[in-house]
Amino acid sequence: MSKKSTGLLASTILAGTILAGGIGSAALATPANAAPDHRTETYTMTGDAGGSKFEGIGTDPRRGTFYVSEVTGGEIHHGASGTSAMREWLGGNGTDGRYTARGITVDRAGNIYIAGGPNGIGNDRPDLWVYNARGELQAALKAPGTDVFLNDVVIGADGAAYFTNSNDAQIFRVAKSGGKYTAVLWADATGTIERRDGFNLGGIELSADRSAFVVAQGNSGKLWRFDIKTRKATAIDTRGIDLVNADGLLLRGNTLSVVQNFSKKLTTLRLSADGSSIRLLGQRATDPDRVLTTVARLRGQTLFVDSKFDEQVASGPYEVITNPLAR
Repeated sequence: MSKKSTGLLASTILAGTILAGGIGSAALATPANAAPDHRTETYTMTGDAGGSKFEGIGTDPRRGTFYVSEVTGGEIHHGASGTSAMREWLGGNGTDGRYTARGITVDRAGNIYIAGGPNGIGNDRPDLWVYNARGELQAALKAPGTDVFLNDVVIGADGAAYFTNSNDAQIFRVAKSGGKYTAVLWADATGTIERRDGFNLGGIELSADRSAFVVAQGNSGKLWRFDIKTRKATAIDTRGIDLVNADGLLLRGNTLSVVQNFSKKLTTLRLSADGSSIRLLGQRATDPDRVLTTVARLRGQTLFVDSKFDEQVASGPYEVITNPLAR
């Protein structure tokens, strides 16, 4: 279900121990070189009167800001490192054709890419959107196909955005060419990866050597390597590690953190530079009162989205947290 950020991981679980990093502060209009502020550990979002559920997160390290997507209406919320109160940044409920939003990421220029989940299935609504840092719509696109559930998104080595499909083993590429954005089917692994009930391809990260994408298949607990040159998918040997409900991914160097939403686990793996092999470093229970969907990194903090997916009608507080572990 979604993620995303550039930057480094602040909290690494090694041999059952979590090492928490500090954070940098910035009000929504504070310069990027603001002094460190270690006080903000929880970021609070406003929700709809009928309840809100959240999923993706994307960070803009240069501006010290981040964005969180809302499933229930498609609103996008905006926060800043060190400032606890967030605000609604983009409307939903039909704004630019958006009624739900999932994965989200930010490129080096500050453009924000939003995955629409099932927003465009069975209708003429967009599957994804691109906005600039001022909140101006750059593109609202349909992805090729008729049953596309865009889940997560990451920026590739070429600067394009790559979206996973949770209904089929496909990755779509979105890039600007000739003055406009286009969406194309970049990799189709439907002949290699079995489509199962539930969420198929979800979290996605670029390998350390930038030769491949590592993608989670949450319903099977598998990890897949998509080679960037050949666009072929191969299974990564998970060595019997329980990765069912793998959702958001975050890579720091060769350390891959995996958020397992309804399993309520955070698993840390050693990932080879080319993304072809893993080794277990640690696995811990997350807060039993939260269903965390994804993880991102911003200014010395690791940020986790509390989705409220376990509540039939969600109620506040609606939060992005920095300590995911069971208390």
